[in-house]
Formats: sequence, structure tokens, C-alpha cells
Amino acid sequence: MADKLLVAQIIALIASIILILIQNRGAGLSSSFGGSDEIYLTKRGIEKSVVTMASISIAAFVILRVVSLYIV
Repeated sequence: MADKLLVAQIIALIASIILILIQNRGAGLSSSFGGSDEIYLTKRGIEKSVVTMASISIAAFVILRVVSLYIV
């Protein structure tokens, strides 16, 4: 059971890292892939989905970590 929790934690952590890195924020990495300097006040479409998925994966990691602390 502890091994399955560890694998789930690693998957949630890697997903969180990837989702955080692909978020479009300012003039970072996005400018090198054709991003513009426009300012958006609200998140729409896929950007909103990426932020939501990142939040869910972070919450999943925290919950899995707390559960694994009580089991082990």
C-alpha cells in the first residue's frame, strides 16, 4: 500500500511541476515561442484549464502526502 501511495505522489508531483511550468506568465519562456506582450486580465480557455489542473494536482499531492504520513 505504501508503494502505491509513493507512486501516486510522484505522479501528482510531476504533473504539478509540468503544469506550473507551462503556464503563460509574463515575458518568460512564452516569448521565445511566439508569445506576445499583451496583458490579459482574465484567464480563458486552455489557460484557465491549466491553472485548474495545476491546483487539483497540487491538492492531490498534499492529500496523498498526509495519508501516507498516517499509514507509514
